[in-house]
Amino acid sequence: MTREDSVTPVSKDEWRRYVLTRRRCIDPDERAMESSRLCHAAAESARGATAVAAYVPVGSEPGSLDLLDALRCETPAVLVPVAGEPGPLHWAEYTGRDNLRGAPYGLMEPTGSVLDPESVSECTLVFVPALAVDLRGVRLGRGAGFYDRTLDLVGPEVPIVAIVRDGELVDALPEEPHDRRCTHALTPNRGLVALNRE
Repeated sequence: MTREDSVTPVSKDEWRRYVLTRRRCIDPDERAMESSRLCHAAAESARGATAVAAYVPVGSEPGSLDLLDALRCETPAVLVPVAGEPGPLHWAEYTGRDNLRGAPYGLMEPTGSVLDPESVSECTLVFVPALAVDLRGVRLGRGAGFYDRTLDLVGPEVPIVAIVRDGELVDALPEEPHDRRCTHALTPNRGLVALNRE
C-alpha cells in the first residue's frame, strides 16, 4: 500500500484529486476490459427501457462509445448531454459515433438537434458519470453542478445509475443539501448494484 492509499480523503476536493490520480494510472488493457464489461452490464440494465439518458465517456472516465452503441440496441432513444451555460443540461439524441463532434470542456456531443433540459424527464433510465458513489447513493461529480441541477427533472421512480470503477464504489462520501442521490451503481465486476438511499 502506498502512502497515498493509506490516507482517506475527507473533502470533495480531496476525493476528486484522489480518484483522478488513480484513474490516470489505469493500464490500457485493464481499461479496455472494464469498458467491455460495463458495456454488457449497461445494455442488460437498459433492456425494455423506452428512452435512456447517458453520456459520452471521455478521458479517464469508465466506459466507451461501445456502451452507447449497446444502449442503442436496447432502447429506441439514447440522449446525451450537450455543452451549454451553467444550469440543467440540454440533450441531443446519440445516433452513432460518426455523428459526434468536439465540444467545450473536452467533451463530445451529437451534431443533431438540441433538446430542452426537460427531455430527460421522458427517460425511464438515467446513467450519470461519477468520480465515485457511496453505498447510500451519494455521487461525487466534477463540481460544476450540471447534474445536480438536472437530476431534479428526473422522476423519483426512475433509476439513476452512476457508472464507476469497482474501487470507486465506496462506503461514504461527503454530502451537501443540493446533492441528488443515485439509486444504483454500475461497476465492471459487480454489474448493477442497488444503493440504499436512506
